[in-house]
Amino acid sequence: MKNIAVIGTGISGLTAAYLLAKKHNVTVFEKSDRIGGHTATVDVQLKGQDYAIDTGFIVFNNRTYPNYLALLAELGIGKQETQMSFSVHNCQTGLEYNGHSLSSLFAQKRNIFRWQFWRLIADILRFNKLCKQAFSRNNFSDNFTLADFLAKHKFNQFFAQHYILPMGAAIWSCSLDEMAGFQFQFFVRFFHHHGLLNIKDRPQWYVIPNGSRSYLAPLTQSFAEHIQTNANIVFITRENDKVQLHFDNSAMQEFDEVVIACHSDQALALLKDASDDEKRVLSAMPYSANSVVLHTDTALLPKRKKAWASWNYQLSADRTKPASVTYNMNILQGMKSDDTFCVTLNQADDIETDKILARFTYHHPMFSVNSMKAQQQRKTICGHRQTHFAGAYWYSGFHEDGVRSAVDVAARFNCYLKQFAKACPDKTKETVPDANQNNQVKQAETSHAS
Repeated sequence: MKNIAVIGTGISGLTAAYLLAKKHNVTVFEKSDRIGGHTATVDVQLKGQDYAIDTGFIVFNNRTYPNYLALLAELGIGKQETQMSFSVHNCQTGLEYNGHSLSSLFAQKRNIFRWQFWRLIADILRFNKLCKQAFSRNNFSDNFTLADFLAKHKFNQFFAQHYILPMGAAIWSCSLDEMAGFQFQFFVRFFHHHGLLNIKDRPQWYVIPNGSRSYLAPLTQSFAEHIQTNANIVFITRENDKVQLHFDNSAMQEFDEVVIACHSDQALALLKDASDDEKRVLSAMPYSANSVVLHTDTALLPKRKKAWASWNYQLSADRTKPASVTYNMNILQGMKSDDTFCVTLNQADDIETDKILARFTYHHPMFSVNSMKAQQQRKTICGHRQTHFAGAYWYSGFHEDGVRSAVDVAARFNCYLKQFAKACPDKTKETVPDANQNNQVKQAETSHAS
């Protein structure tokens, strides 16, 4: 039995702690005054009614979240069906549409008479077909980008600007230009596995009833007394086959192993004695800040209510600005209210001040050709010097990826989700294969984009 420190209480850290606590002594450290990371449900009272509204992690599906679904099942947490739809509104031209149904597609009636719009529909179908063919061949170089693919097949700017770039930017919370620079292999794997290249046969999406925070209490029950919030770790050292955590009050705590489950840039900043490999790999996977506002200003949604979708993207002339997306939480969480609750990224200045309910800043991993290459170097730093790195940045950046990264780490200590435990041989830490090769992860890889 080992004494293991886990740093960070997002989904990666809490899942790692939950799994490791089955066989080891775990102490969890969180810099802020609350646990959960992007699992952030806000209590709102408006006009005498109480609402629990998610502002970070919101949705998951039945196809590409195998580890997260196994975790929920083990915790006894249910799920509620939701609708995933996407709209685009161009602030310059006024064009808008919602791709959910034929009716919402032509919510703006004059689109019926726009030849560009009909070509957009044709190009969407052509793009989906070509991407499926590309996925089956899987013969693109690491440096081949989404922009390269669009140019190779002569897709015009109208299609790129009004469909694929905003959709991708909304998913990964990046700018249109950053989306164009995504590694194509990474992009097409994700879209294929998530059914985004299909008109039909898409995954069923879910939310957690009463807000995503509902899973936090059962997840942390076994180690709740060993969570330290407001823990300001200044730096980490590794000496004499042990790990030392140094705090701002000059205190030091020593552990057999450490799981660093904060963002890649934060992890690197903590390592006072970072190796050259740790510096090279972690620095290649940066994060970006996104402002998030919970509000009731429907001016951030398309002008036509029929065009309102679960995710609503506002296009501007600036292709370098972070994604401007508004989530319609009434649709996503199935809330009944005379007010429409919105969660908007990177448009705080456009929201009426008296309609703002809360403000946040969330950080998301930035994906590029270089970060994709760094992901493949994970085995050069994970599990070395009593140090393990967990985080959604190792895969596609989402909640499933955070769970999966924690599953990878826990497998090194013979700790597994119950659903997969029988498939995993009982081996010592020294003989467990690299986490990406264990049976549990192989099962996930058959159904997940990463």
